[in-house]
Amino acid sequence: MRLLLIRHGQTPSNVKRLLDTAEPGPALTPLGQEQAAALPDALADERIDALYASSLLRTQLTAAPLAATTGLDVQVREGIRELIAGDLEMRGDDEAIETYMTTAFAWSAGNTALRMPGGESGVEALRRFDAVVEEAAATGARTVAMVSHGAAIRMWSAARAENIDVTSASAQELRNTGIVILSGAPGRGWRVLHWEGRAVGAEDSGVEESGPAGEAVEDTESL
Repeated sequence: MRLLLIRHGQTPSNVKRLLDTAEPGPALTPLGQEQAAALPDALADERIDALYASSLLRTQLTAAPLAATTGLDVQVREGIRELIAGDLEMRGDDEAIETYMTTAFAWSAGNTALRMPGGESGVEALRRFDAVVEEAAATGARTVAMVSHGAAIRMWSAARAENIDVTSASAQELRNTGIVILSGAPGRGWRVLHWEGRAVGAEDSGVEESGPAGEAVEDTESL
């Protein structure tokens, strides 16, 4: 199965660098709406068979233009929502973001018993994301698009893809409407093919690490 993991468009909390993970969450900024509107053209070469979004509003709004273009219904699943920040919710200070991302990548490295302060454990986070991927694979769809969240996509990809480790995933940002493309199947394994348009294994692009809230995107060229 070809799996397209798409980060949602920009939100007001992204601009403020806040750990905003609770439901239903914010809508998109005007720029975020433009980013979402550009996705169908960006994915014009993909023959998408199934489309999923998380239970947070921003992913559903991001998926809407794709749904309109492909004629697919958006399957809303809580399992691919953002990693729950717990006691760190709505904080934007460096200490909170460091704790959040360090915990997330500890899960990718195998320390899944570790719990986000006041939040979920790695076992819980991986189990819920895995369940949605397994559901999609069971449909027989050849290409599945899932609109999810930056930290969740990076954590899951580092945990499940055989050719991406924690060091690599933590060093590569995933901007708003950035896409990670994987190939594989549950039980058989996954490989990352492209990360934001760059083939995995290509020369390092030199990007710096971004937090789960990301940086404010300046223009639609960051798709």
